[in-house]
Amino acid sequence: MIPTQRQQSILSELHEKGAVRVSELSVQLGVSPMTVRRDIEDLAGKGLLKRVHGGAVSASTLLAEPLFSVKSRMETAVKQAIAAKAVEYVAPGDVIAVGGGSTTYAFAQCLLESKRCEGVTILTNSIPVAQLAHSADVSSSVEVIMTGGAVTRSNSLVGPIADKVIRGLRVNTLFTGAHSVSLPRGFLTPNSLEAATNSALISIADLCIALVDHTKWDSTSLSLFADFSQIDTVITDSALSGPRRKQTRSLVKHLVTV
Repeated sequence: MIPTQRQQSILSELHEKGAVRVSELSVQLGVSPMTVRRDIEDLAGKGLLKRVHGGAVSASTLLAEPLFSVKSRMETAVKQAIAAKAVEYVAPGDVIAVGGGSTTYAFAQCLLESKRCEGVTILTNSIPVAQLAHSADVSSSVEVIMTGGAVTRSNSLVGPIADKVIRGLRVNTLFTGAHSVSLPRGFLTPNSLEAATNSALISIADLCIALVDHTKWDSTSLSLFADFSQIDTVITDSALSGPRRKQTRSLVKHLVTV
């Protein structure tokens, strides 16, 4: 396959999924990872995509969002570390909300594997989180409430139905993700309906914790759903650059790095 054909295949995958991984493209195209990286670098130079660690995302990041199945395979070790730290903020018997996204899904996995999940009630607009909690060995001691609503590419439930259900409830702690973090604006997502639902979740929580890896500071999105004053704690990883860490620390109440 000549370079132009490979690059067209890469762009087609991006159009369908919103993000691609070098390792998977290498197998799919029958070429070395180095060749795929060169193709991605060439396409990035033309402004046709954006390079990220381990792969690439769509250049039109304001509106594009990768599928949940793609996002859940990106930065997995980092997300697990963030998730493990976040579990420390849950006590048995708590009523918590878990937003959509792959990092919050990793958090739910860690929580359900710990003793802290005993007697916990989980309100979620994430289909994968609800399915996970329902099928877990501890499901008999964990109550799950789903919001209902329209389904997004990230397998989240959003829109007026979700918002109405959420606003009638109250939770101790919200664990939310974000598609991107903008300094000094706040936390964003490509989907305006999802932004409204995220805002609704924030409004019913006594404590709001954002779980975001360092790559989220490299992205941008269309819709703001929270400014830094609305988030009590940001949990991220140590790969966040010094200047960004310093500015984020000045904006948020608590910044935790793992």
